[in-house]
Amino acid sequence: MMSGGNNDLCTTGTSGAVQTQILGVSTGGTVRDMNCERLKLSKTLFDMGMKVAAVATMCQDRRVFDAMMQAGTPCPFEGKIGEVARDLWAENPEKMPKLEEAKKDDTYKKMGFGALLGAAIYKLFGF
Repeated sequence: MMSGGNNDLCTTGTSGAVQTQILGVSTGGTVRDMNCERLKLSKTLFDMGMKVAAVATMCQDRRVFDAMMQAGTPCPFEGKIGEVARDLWAENPEKMPKLEEAKKDDTYKKMGFGALLGAAIYKLFGF
């Protein structure tokens, strides 16, 4: 498992391995957390006094976008806020963030391939 000296990372390490008496196979990778990155970007913008930009960054996530609309505080639209922004969103629905379907990360596929390769070698050579 990969480890960073700082706990403030938006990546997670993954790894897998198979070992026989003669041959070993291992694989590894990282998983990038895009939501974590969005939170960090938004917090940095807010800390620099860029409050509208911080909110706009969070609004790139459709769940936040919908929550803001339900709360009566629509996301900024090209620098416009409040009722003006609400009207502009209504006129331009194609610019709203898309609701992303859950994406499976391919890191586990890579780990599965390593395990499958190790099992095939084990079966082939009968170790």
